Formats: sequence, structure tokens, C-alpha cells
Amino acid sequence: MPRRTRIVVAGAVATALGLTVAGMGVADAATAPPPLAFTMATPNVLAERYVYDDGEGELAFDLGLNVIAGKDPLEIRAKRSSYAKPITAEQIVLRKGKKKAVPLPAGMVTGWGGLRNFAAITLKNAAGKQVAGYQTDFCPNAYDSARTRRDAPAQNPYPRGCSEGPFNLGAVWGIQAGWNAPVASMPRTGALDLPDGVYSATATVNKKYRDHFKIAAKSATLKLTVTVKTIDRGDDAAAAAGARVKALRSGDDPAAAAAAAEHGEHAGQGEEDLQISAYKPEFRPPAKRPRTVKAATIPKGPRPDLRSLPASGITLSQEEDKKWYVNFGATVWNGGTSPLLVDGFRRTGTELMDAYQYFFDAKGKEVGSVAAGTMEWDARDGHRHWHFTDFAQYSLLKADKKVAVRSGKEAFCLVNTDAVDYTIPNAKWRPSNTDLSSSCGENTAVAVREVLDVGNGDTYTQDRPGQSFDLTGLPNGTYYIQVKANPSNKLAELSTKNNISLRKIVLGGTATVRTLKVPSVNGLD
Repeated sequence: MPRRTRIVVAGAVATALGLTVAGMGVADAATAPPPLAFTMATPNVLAERYVYDDGEGELAFDLGLNVIAGKDPLEIRAKRSSYAKPITAEQIVLRKGKKKAVPLPAGMVTGWGGLRNFAAITLKNAAGKQVAGYQTDFCPNAYDSARTRRDAPAQNPYPRGCSEGPFNLGAVWGIQAGWNAPVASMPRTGALDLPDGVYSATATVNKKYRDHFKIAAKSATLKLTVTVKTIDRGDDAAAAAGARVKALRSGDDPAAAAAAAEHGEHAGQGEEDLQISAYKPEFRPPAKRPRTVKAATIPKGPRPDLRSLPASGITLSQEEDKKWYVNFGATVWNGGTSPLLVDGFRRTGTELMDAYQYFFDAKGKEVGSVAAGTMEWDARDGHRHWHFTDFAQYSLLKADKKVAVRSGKEAFCLVNTDAVDYTIPNAKWRPSNTDLSSSCGENTAVAVREVLDVGNGDTYTQDRPGQSFDLTGLPNGTYYIQVKANPSNKLAELSTKNNISLRKIVLGGTATVRTLKVPSVNGLD
């Protein structure tokens, strides 16, 4: 397929293809590589122009631009102490065998998407006239990174993707030594459309990055030929194509994004892909219940710490039943010193499991477990997996903080969807590669394991059935969306003082035309 072929070419820097950067072969281990190299996979790129039923067109292309780390990894840590404070970022460098934090120049990091305005892209038509010019960002956390030199380390420890949640607290971005990471090819926002034809593209690393990362000016500009070809996709593939365009703007893996759009999302992850225990025996929990013990008898040591982030993506809608609803997304994350691991054991012949929380010492050895409620099978479209019933609770509170409406969403499949803060100790940068992995199970499961790793959050966006608040009969005024973790205190954690977050909203209008205002949180939406 053309899409698959193009992605493979753009990501195939590890195969070298005779590429040269600053006059040296990428695969030449004998020559000392520069700290960072800017290169391309191929000088010729096919750009697909999607046309939908409304006649509108939009380009989707990957220029195959890549950054390659030299003899040392590129590692950047971004953090903010509170939502009222700006994000600060430091590069972790090795000097005489010791790590040192070097502040990044102002303007390089303004959000959680990586390095802002890393490269400038221009496109010219056959007559030499510029038809497009824009800036692109750079997320070093590649989904499909590979080593580009034979002597490069065998494993990449850095996270996959740059999580851009509005209420994130810390991030780690990195490229393993000798490995590659793609640079976003398309504008961050706005459609880019060009008629069929052949264009010349120029990509240049901006000066502040050339200076800071010591990228030679002569190797900081790449020239390519881009051929635009129209492909009539229609509505059937609109969602997947849209996801691909979004991924190409951010530098994420386009194939993974398209697959998620086609198969449904749980905050960006295809849930059908999470059934790890179906084919990996090591991820299956034991088939019988553990011996129950009292929480007080569990040895002191690492614990999870569930924390709620303010609700986000808040909207107002009127549905076919003529009722008005407040829609929202909610995140609970683990800021503790141990993963939250819950195993469920099925009550034979029922669609209910008994759940147990497990504990580990500082070396990761299992040291005990306690009863922690239940799991139940959810057969609704958009779910079809086992839900842990004692993880979180959503409520709409009145101005006096008393409950006005309770959300129907009160059970959860735990998945590491968001990197909320990877700068805290013990944060799991690549949670899908650990033994304590999430699996939400099929209806034929006799046992299920669900995990929320340290530093990671589980986000439920509004596309989950039954999550929104029904406003029917509620008067205008101030309300609060409350997200509460561990509502029944059935889970043992470091603290329960940070389990609740509140997000203010203001309802107005009339019974037939309601309005909604959502004040920002220290300027964050």
C-alpha cells in the first residue's frame, strides 16, 4: 500500500541508504558523530491529497525529516511546579562522565508538544514561486525510532510520543545515542492544500536550535522534491485520514493514529489493541484468588498515589432527546512510588470479578495483596471489556459544593493513556514494555490484570457512553465538575488528600437555548 511504503521509507534511517550528514555516513561508526544531526530518508516524497464528499481537499505527507543523536543521548526534562507557573526545561548533558542540567534558551519549550518552531518548511511550485511556508515542532519521543549506527545501544529507554494534556506537570523527551526521531512535516494547525504537481521543499533547522545543539549551518538545510497526487477517499476513510494528518503535524506515528481512529479510542489508544493477556501468558494474573490479608499487615513500602486533574474538553450539547448535557474529559494519574496493580478473579458463571490490589517492595518484589472491590463486564458499544468499579467518580456540584448530578460513568478499564509527569522518581517512561502491563480482558476471561504505572494518567474523554451530566431541570448559576479518585477508599495509597479536583463552570441561557462558560485554570484550558 502507498501509505505503508511511504512510512517505511521515512522511518528507515537505520538502514542508512548512503545518507550523509555533515559529510559523514550515518552508519559509519568509526567517525565521531556530531551531537545532533539533521537528515532525510529520501529526496523524493509522495504527498497524498485527500478529497472528501464536500469537495474540500487536504494534504497529508511525511517529508522523512529526522534528527539523529550523536555519541550521547539527547535528553530534555520539562516541568512546572504549579499551574500558575510557566514550564521550564533543561537538557541533561554528560560532562566528564557526570550528568549536568543545562537550561534551554527561552522560547524553545512553551508547551508539552516538544521543541517549539524547531524547523522552517517552504514549498515552491514548478515556476519557483513559494506556495507555502510554515514552522514545525519537534517531539524527540519517536514512536518508531531505530538505531542508525551499528554501535548504537540496543534499547531506547525514552517515552513514546509527547503527551499534550493541558494539565500535565512534567515531561521527559529523549533520543537514544545513535537513534533517530522524526521532525513534524506539516503545519500545526490549519489545512494545507495544493493542486497536483511537483514541488520543491526546503527544510531548515532554526538558528537558535542550530546554535544550542551545535548543528552546523551547512547541514541544517535539506532540499526535497514533493509530488502531490489526489486520492479520492470519500467519507469511509475520513476519520483515519484526519488522524493521519493530525499525527503528521505533531510528528507522531501516522499509522498508529489512523488505526486508533478506525477502531475507536480510549483517550487515543485503540482498546482492542490492549488485550495483551489474550496472547502473552506472562501478563495473565493467576487463576485463583490470593490469600486475603488486612491492609495493616502489608509491609510498609512503595505505594501508588492517585491524583485527579481538573476536567478538560468541557462542552455543552443538546442531544436527540432534547436534553442538554455538559460533556467533559477526566484524568486520574499515579504520582506515587509504586504502580497501582489490580487483579480481578471471576466468580464462575457470572459477569463479576473479585478485585485485589497488590503491593511491591523497593526492588519490585511482590509483598502482599488486599481485597479492593470488584470488576464487572461492560457489554456496551465503546467498552466491551472489564471495568474496575472503585477507581473514580464524577459529580456535578452546586455552588455550595453539594451534589447536583452524578455521572453514570463509575467504572473504569485502567490504561496508561497520558504521561502526566515523567520527571518524578520511579516514573515508568515506556509503560507498555513493562511486565506490569494493562489488560482489560475479553468476556471469556477468567482473570484480568489492570495497571496504572507511576507518572502515568488514565484519561476518559467524552466519547465514553454515560459520562456526561444531564442538565435537565438545573437552574442557571455556578457549578463545579468534581473528579474524585478512589471514592470508596478501597485502594491503599500514599495519600487521599489529593484525590479530588474541581473545575468551575457557569450555566446560563434559557430552557431552550442554554449557554456554558468555562473559566480557565491559571490561563490553561
